[in-house]
Amino acid sequence: MARAGKRKSTKSNVDIFTPTRAGTRPQQGRRPGRPPIHDEAWTKVTVVLFNRQIVFLDRLAANIRAQSGAAISRAQLIRALLDAVTDADIDLTASMSEADLKATLLTRLGRYRMGGES
Repeated sequence: MARAGKRKSTKSNVDIFTPTRAGTRPQQGRRPGRPPIHDEAWTKVTVVLFNRQIVFLDRLAANIRAQSGAAISRAQLIRALLDAVTDADIDLTASMSEADLKATLLTRLGRYRMGGES
């Protein structure tokens, strides 16, 4: 039996991915999906959080929704917390660890417990 030779496509790699119908790609100004609710430039990032922190964010979001009916996402909560720290003008540059950052923030908020006192 004679094997048929491998036939080459007459199109180049660039040609195969070129749309063949007009209007198949979304317009530059309009992207698919939910429209953003903010006008500021943003970047999607991945941050590792502990399970207890996720539980806190989810409970806070649920409590806000129960009291006001507003749906607040984890991302909105985190952005608001970061903006609050920024606006509070707290100097965090002397911090050398996550524990130092937490202690500085709690001191500024007036909730720091010396020596584990309640």
